[in-house]
Order: sequence, then C-alpha cells, then structure tokens
Amino acid sequence: MEEKRKTVTSTEVKRRYNQKVYSQISFSAPKELVEEFRGICRNIGISQASVFKKFIADFVEKYR
Repeated sequence: MEEKRKTVTSTEVKRRYNQKVYSQISFSAPKELVEEFRGICRNIGISQASVFKKFIADFVEKYR
C-alpha cells in the first residue's frame, strides 16, 4: 500500500488567502491591561483572537 505524500502549502499561498478572506483590526490599550489579558488567555487555554472574534460576532448580532 502506498503512503500518501504530504504537501506543504507555501507561505505565499497562505498570505494571499489571508489577504483575500480576512481584514485586520488594530487598537491600543494600556500595557498592564494587555499583559493581564494575555495572561488570562494563556491560563485558561484560549487564543487571544478567539476572544475578539466572539465579541465582534456577538456585537454584530446584537446590533444588526
């Protein structure tokens, strides 16, 4: 039985896909607040991005 070859998606392909599908939001917050936020995310095992995605989705749903 032949083993399937693994293929590697190039960084360039991923970058183009992300540019096509995603937008970025940037904001500033006090360093102490950011450090605490990052620590909490790390401690409970969730990604920082997932917190913002959930908040934005809930916000849009509420005010749509």
